[in-house]
Amino acid sequence: MRLRAVIVSLLGLALVLPLCAQYRDDQFKRDAFTQNYADTTEKTPADTSQLFSFKEYFGGLAHKRGASLKTLTMGSAVFIGGGQIYNRDYWKLPIVYGGIGAGVGAGLYFNKQFKSTGDDKYHIYSNLSYIGAGLVWWGSLLDTAVGYEKGKYPNPAKSTVYSILLPGLGQIYNGEFWKVPLYYGFIAGSVHFMLDNNVQYHRWKNIHNAATTDDTTVERPPQTGETAKYYRDVFRRYRDYSILAIAVSYLLQVIDANVFAYMQDFEVTDDISMRVEPAFDPGMYAISGTQNFATGAPSVGMSIGLRF
Repeated sequence: MRLRAVIVSLLGLALVLPLCAQYRDDQFKRDAFTQNYADTTEKTPADTSQLFSFKEYFGGLAHKRGASLKTLTMGSAVFIGGGQIYNRDYWKLPIVYGGIGAGVGAGLYFNKQFKSTGDDKYHIYSNLSYIGAGLVWWGSLLDTAVGYEKGKYPNPAKSTVYSILLPGLGQIYNGEFWKVPLYYGFIAGSVHFMLDNNVQYHRWKNIHNAATTDDTTVERPPQTGETAKYYRDVFRRYRDYSILAIAVSYLLQVIDANVFAYMQDFEVTDDISMRVEPAFDPGMYAISGTQNFATGAPSVGMSIGLRF
């Protein structure tokens, strides 16, 4: 039994030791190629490899490490006010918390009044209060992006967050104002067709229901059930296409803001020239022992160089 235990232990070590050695070798290579020896800052650089990191977010709030704008925006959407803490705008926290608290409190109060009295105006007041609280929350996220690395321009992260929070704002940040009417035209046109097709869809849906119902008290429409079903499905499909067009237009302006923010530093000189000159290739030589011999004959040709 002891011999068997020793043999099993040796086999286990034979399997574990190579894995440990490979892990140490991989770790050494990873550290060697990623370590920044010239970095003298106290904050740890933000990790952009993850979608969201609690360590990065709360470490940034404690000002012990850097945090990306992506992480700050996602974290502040749940932990409200985190962006203001990271940007050291502490005086804004009472405004953010007070505005959201007042909106939610007023919404609950007016909703209670609506249930007790049945007056529609309280229902409207309640919805407006909730909308106001949402706008304060949205404004806190936008303020996080505005206060993030103020001295750095262009900042692709800022441009992207701007476009996510408000379509067209990223293009304004990049200085491409002429793109704003185009994207708003695409979005507004898609919204118009969505609403119109939705109205037609519900209209033909009601006609189809009336044409196929067994209730004798319902007035029969002049259209047949098959005709109503055809147009119902057509307008429903057009409505769905319009919703897809809205999503594509929105996503396209976000991508556009991000890409062109990165390209702000890309310079193309006006000095575009072409140079043609003769070229001489001496051929390839190889070494065999102590003798050198050619593997290809020398050639004469022409080279063309483009500068842009």
